[in-house]
Amino acid sequence: MRRRLAAVLLSVVALGAAPPTLAATTATPRTTLHAMEEQVMCVVCKTPLAVANGPQADDERAFISHLIAQGKTEQQIKDALVVEFGERVLALPNDHGFNLAVYLVPVLVLLGGLVLLVVMLPRWRRRRRVPAVDAGGAELSEQDARRLDDELARYDG
Repeated sequence: MRRRLAAVLLSVVALGAAPPTLAATTATPRTTLHAMEEQVMCVVCKTPLAVANGPQADDERAFISHLIAQGKTEQQIKDALVVEFGERVLALPNDHGFNLAVYLVPVLVLLGGLVLLVVMLPRWRRRRRVPAVDAGGAELSEQDARRLDDELARYDG
C-alpha cells in the first residue's frame, strides 16, 4: 500500500514539475513572421511590413524572428516592437485613449447618416408628391404665338 501511494505521489510530482516552456507552448499558440508582418508597419516607409522593402523593414523582421524564436506571443512581440520603435509600428492603433476615436468616429458618422436619411427621406418623398400647377388654362397672346411660330420656322428651315 505504501509503495502504491509513493508511486502515485511521485507521478503527480513528476507531472507538476514539467518544464515551463512545454506548458507555455501548449497553453498559448505560437505566432509566425507572416502573421506579425500583417499587423505591424515599417516605421520608415509607413507601409505594412508584409510589403515593405529596405534595411529598416529587414531589421524589424529580424527583430520579430528573434522574438518568435524566444517563444513570445503576438501581444508580447507587439509590446516589444512598441518599446523599440514607438506606437507608429502598429498597423492598428490601440483601442484606448485618444486612439479610440479611430474606431468610434466612423461608426458615429455612419449612424448620423442613417438618422439623417430616416428623417429626410419622408420629407423628400412628400415634396415629390405635391402636384404640379396645371398651366393648360393659359393661352398665348397673338404676339407671343407669332413670335413662337417665327422661332420654330427659323429652326425648322
